[in-house]
Amino acid sequence: MKFLFNCILISFLFSFFLISCKKDSFIRSSDAYLNITRDSIKFDTVFTTAGSVTQSFKIINENDQKILLSKVKLSGGAASAFTININGNPTIEEDNIEVAANDSIYIFVSVFVDPTTAILPFILQDSILINYNGNNRFVQLEAYGQNAHFIDNALLTGNNIWSNDLPYVILGAVRVDTTASLTIEAGCKIFAHANAPFLVDGTLIINGEKNNEVIFRGDRLDTDYKDLPASWPGIYFRGTSKDNVLTFAVIKNANDAIVVQELSINSNPKLILHQCIIDNAFEAGLYAINGSVQADNTLITNCGNNIVLQLGGEYNFTNCSIAGYSNQYLLHTNPVLQVSDATINNGAITTADLNASFVNCIFWGDAGVDDEVAVDKEGSGIFNLLLENCIYKALNDPANTTLNSSISNQDPSFDSIDVANKYYDFRITKNPGAPGINTGINIPFSSDLDDKPRAVGLPDIGSYEKQP
Repeated sequence: MKFLFNCILISFLFSFFLISCKKDSFIRSSDAYLNITRDSIKFDTVFTTAGSVTQSFKIINENDQKILLSKVKLSGGAASAFTININGNPTIEEDNIEVAANDSIYIFVSVFVDPTTAILPFILQDSILINYNGNNRFVQLEAYGQNAHFIDNALLTGNNIWSNDLPYVILGAVRVDTTASLTIEAGCKIFAHANAPFLVDGTLIINGEKNNEVIFRGDRLDTDYKDLPASWPGIYFRGTSKDNVLTFAVIKNANDAIVVQELSINSNPKLILHQCIIDNAFEAGLYAINGSVQADNTLITNCGNNIVLQLGGEYNFTNCSIAGYSNQYLLHTNPVLQVSDATINNGAITTADLNASFVNCIFWGDAGVDDEVAVDKEGSGIFNLLLENCIYKALNDPANTTLNSSISNQDPSFDSIDVANKYYDFRITKNPGAPGINTGINIPFSSDLDDKPRAVGLPDIGSYEKQP
């Protein structure tokens, strides 16, 4: 019996020894399988001197023996715009890397673009060589680089003009001084860091054009972040700011896209929005606190709160579409229009007069909200709120609101709403019987958001006119 036990024990130990030896030895066959989790890495636009995010891939040894990587090398060497890091070790090349059976290593890749005088975007390419058992495998690297104007914590004084020769990358807060102005020409693209607000104490003029809009957005353009709300703080028109006019501006992916503080200091609206698009703001598309805003043919969509007007103010909106749909980033849980004559300061309610009119506008959203217009009247002062020839979604009509020839609970028939693919077309093109067609009232604006002609006499409701 003891003899049998010893035989079994010896057999077990011998088998264990063979298995251990096998795992401790290297697999030498050129047919050995190596799982490299990516065959290419692409970086979207990387602005010169700003660097990039880091991407990574794994080299996985799925064999039951160790494998020896004879070489892992950045092909371009020290001259490459790319840099690699192998399991925490910054290097250009590393030889004889052992990867245990059923284990892996990480390769991290970054790209830094040297400054250049080139105006046009350019492509940077390189590769990572992985050599093992006589095999050469490559991971291709590609970056789309571009030079830019870099602005970091700048105070703008005097009269400034930004031309569209290069993008503008805002690394730290930009402030237009009290007596200063900034004019931004058509086609300019402004990319802001996450902690870089655009502060206007003077005057901002944006002269965009159809198909040559001025675009404000965050500077993270890699796939995981390019459509992320709250990518940058937004534009703030503060107390002394005046005579701001934004024409064909696109403002997207901000925390608060536009904030307007206090009434105008002259007889003009503090802010005019003409044929603008505000989209995908985390908190508010337009947030006004006792502000003064005039907007026409403007689209405000898919924000945490599309329009919030607090502490009264002076507002005129004509042919605007305000719409909210839940998506992978934001749930549509708040009315697209929220109007109040009050705010709370230090626990106390403060009120101010309100005069607001919305003409030929759409207020709509998906199933997340029943009443897309929310009205709160707290004070005893002036409270004039008009919805004239508008389409609005409401289980209950808004209180303290004059509703002239407005249409409730009739779907405006937007052309295409495809949340899964993040595609939204708020034109009215497919339904000739849509409730907003030829049901607006005459307005002084002859063109819609596409800069196409409005019908004379009976224009459509919303920011787009259905064309013949």
